[in-house]
Amino acid sequence: MISLQLYPAGYHCTTQQALPFINIGSQKNFIVIHHLGLYAFTDLLEWFQAEYPKYSKYKLDMGKGCVRFKKLDAIPYELIAELIKKVTPQQWIEQYEKVYKRKG
Repeated sequence: MISLQLYPAGYHCTTQQALPFINIGSQKNFIVIHHLGLYAFTDLLEWFQAEYPKYSKYKLDMGKGCVRFKKLDAIPYELIAELIKKVTPQQWIEQYEKVYKRKG
């Protein structure tokens, strides 16, 4: 999440909430990493899909902006760390504003 201190405008649907960006969740059958940059930046998605087999013996299980892991030992921590370094919060804010330009 991009805090309201960094991005006071907040999320366009609920402006009192922080801007979604990278989140980790635990569901009944899997652990999920949401990285909205994977959805927004085609080159980042292509890079991640190409790199994933180098870091994991498991099949890639993805949604539009999420990656699911069924086991803790299936998480390629080094690759996730590299992914997180690829898009800064400021780059995400710029991309977000291109798509959701506020009318004032």
